[in-house]
Amino acid sequence: MRALVVNHGGNGPVRFADVDEPKPSADEALVEIRYIGLNFGELKYVDEWPAGAVHGHDAAGVVVRAAADGSGPAEGTRVAVGMAQGAWAERAAVSPLSLGTVPEGVELADAAALGIAGVTALRVLRKRSVLAREVLITGAGGGVGHFAVQLAALAGARVTALVGSPDRAAGLREHGAAHVVSDLADVEDRFDFVLDTVGGPGLARAWSLLAEGGAIHLVGQASGLSTTFPVGPGSLFGFGEPRTLHTYGDMSPTSKEMTELLGLVAAGRLSARVGLRGDWNEVDEAIGALFARKVHGKIVLKVS
Repeated sequence: MRALVVNHGGNGPVRFADVDEPKPSADEALVEIRYIGLNFGELKYVDEWPAGAVHGHDAAGVVVRAAADGSGPAEGTRVAVGMAQGAWAERAAVSPLSLGTVPEGVELADAAALGIAGVTALRVLRKRSVLAREVLITGAGGGVGHFAVQLAALAGARVTALVGSPDRAAGLREHGAAHVVSDLADVEDRFDFVLDTVGGPGLARAWSLLAEGGAIHLVGQASGLSTTFPVGPGSLFGFGEPRTLHTYGDMSPTSKEMTELLGLVAAGRLSARVGLRGDWNEVDEAIGALFARKVHGKIVLKVS
């Protein structure tokens, strides 16, 4: 069968290859993949995976063979795949722990956009109550950021969305952002919670805007730049409730959160913003657009 595999040192981070058909274990379902969802990290840092391995974690399709042990969805069920290994192929063997059932009314293409981005946003925002609190989402025009703005607003937060440029702000106010900014230099608000996908110098500025008892959660480093915190009185020291900085790398089973997110999409309360749709034969062009920051939201490609 055909698949996208990890490509080290070539013309792109992935290439097409003919690979063996998957052989599901007793606790895995065989899924026919219809759409794949691309993520910045898995493509930018492709050297973290072995060359030639079937790549990708997010997709959507249909169960063509249920798990032999009776766990998971039945044959014919439409499913979203989240954080599974080897999802960018015509067929994949997937644990039910990485599958969410796609409800009626939700397109498979939209379901493929959830995965890592949606689950990350949901898990981080559940770390503490954000009801009636000031929340900053950086990289709000990207996949994680777009979901985080919506979910924080649904939870009752007053959301400030930071985007890299004004043209990446489209739709964020409609999805719950009270303020949309492209530079933190002029922001004077104090934030109780920050979900940061960008890193770099902006992280140091976000720290300076953190309220007493506030927390920053790092979920990405899209800037690729180092963060230097200023040295001097008051730069890191403070009285009152401590401010905290947290990293994120949760790769635990995603089925529960995927199902919850799909339910919100079905209810019209969450939008899976797809900034680029295409065919997986156009994957090189899609990756180029992703790296050039030309895509607002997620990239979803049809498996043809």
